Amino acid sequence: MSMREECKHFQSRTYDSGEVARFCALDLAPEAPWKCPENCSSYAPRLADVGWVHGSLVEPPLEPMPNVPGDEAAALLDQAEDIVNAVAPDLLAEVRRDEQPPSVQKRKRWWRRG
Repeated sequence: MSMREECKHFQSRTYDSGEVARFCALDLAPEAPWKCPENCSSYAPRLADVGWVHGSLVEPPLEPMPNVPGDEAAALLDQAEDIVNAVAPDLLAEVRRDEQPPSVQKRKRWWRRG
């Protein structure tokens, strides 16, 4: 089984580098991006594109799943997620700080009030 791209909880993002992130929005797929759990209780078909035919602009196929036992793969992916989550708030704060315009100093008015 692979990721159920027709599930309304499946999401993907393509970055400028061409890298594609595929994941379950509910974080219920411990082996994402390769496969969803069998008999997922939260599976729901996406209604907006039922019956649509996807053209050639569909994302490139996913590389094959590494040859790692399922429990080890899930544990490794959980560790990677913990690392990203630990660093993300600091990076976000740094980006927001860099995006702020330089403080605008109050200018003295050239006229005086009476």
